[in-house]
Amino acid sequence: MNSGNYSNYSKEKLEQIKSKDNLENIKSNYFLQRIFDYIKKNKFLEIIKINKRIQNKLKISIKDYKEYCEYYTPIEIEVVPTEDKFGKFINIKDKKEYYHIYFNNNKEETNRNFLTKDDLCNKIKIKIDYQIKSFEQLFSDCKCIESITFTKFHRINIINMKVMFSDCSSLKNLNLNNCITNNVTNMNAMFSGCSSLKELNLSRFNTNNVISMGGMFSRCSSLKELNLSNFNTNNVTDMDGMFSLCESLKELDLSNFNTSKVTNMSAMFSGCTSLIKINVSNFNTNNVTFMGYMFSECNSLKELNLSSFNTNNVTNMSAMFSGCSSLKELNISNFNVQNVFNMNFMFYGCSEELKKKIS
Repeated sequence: MNSGNYSNYSKEKLEQIKSKDNLENIKSNYFLQRIFDYIKKNKFLEIIKINKRIQNKLKISIKDYKEYCEYYTPIEIEVVPTEDKFGKFINIKDKKEYYHIYFNNNKEETNRNFLTKDDLCNKIKIKIDYQIKSFEQLFSDCKCIESITFTKFHRINIINMKVMFSDCSSLKNLNLNNCITNNVTNMNAMFSGCSSLKELNLSRFNTNNVISMGGMFSRCSSLKELNLSNFNTNNVTDMDGMFSLCESLKELDLSNFNTSKVTNMSAMFSGCTSLIKINVSNFNTNNVTFMGYMFSECNSLKELNLSSFNTNNVTNMSAMFSGCSSLKELNISNFNVQNVFNMNFMFYGCSEELKKKIS
């Protein structure tokens, strides 16, 4: 922040800088910081708005207060447990005082992160304070959850969502409309093993900074469709197993994907047994080194056009098309296998008719 020399600024700019300076001073002052504890109760902003004396005393603009309050307002999540409620419903790895949990109401807080069979609880409210920057494993392996809804999510400081919902096998409803992902870099296995999810709306996801999407939707065996037309994959380097074992997916349009930085596509669509149509026509594979098992067991696919694929740097194509028993048309005329050291079982289980066409 500015150290106090404001002589080169306009009056408007001067007030803005001073306001932010004062805000920083308050944040670093123990006694003034206690005032900001009201934020946790969502009261502070209203107190400042109606009290001109406090405004003048602290010399901070309402705009800066508002931004501060939004940034530090707890994220609120509503969780509905299954009928068989016994089990863990959230993983708490950081200090417990950063998590506030309420059963059925907002008045009585509990320190528990699990339910017992005796709990008469049909709704859980979770508030997570601003100190938390990572949601890694937040709901991982929490099998007693049926529904998760993010009701309030003002903050942009969350950077990690790795295995966030992994193996939530009872999860049927996931509402992420309010979820802010602007600065998230890791979505590895984020929804992996959500085997009861039949639909997933990610239309508001911002993936501009995501680097890893490996296994992101793997084992989402009930998903029948997935619209990723808004996904920005410009910075993604890992798509290993991204859609593997999505056994109910019938179509997948990834024509908007920028894969220029991706190095690993191993098992990307492996086990997508219902997939009959896939669009990877715009895939840039210049930097990809691993394609092993990429389309293995896609036994409903009848045609696959990979004419845009550059395989100059690929070293592994092991079992790449194994088990594609329905495949009749496969365009790999431009494939360069000069650097490939493993092509074992590349066409294992494919029809003899197809093998003759590509030989």
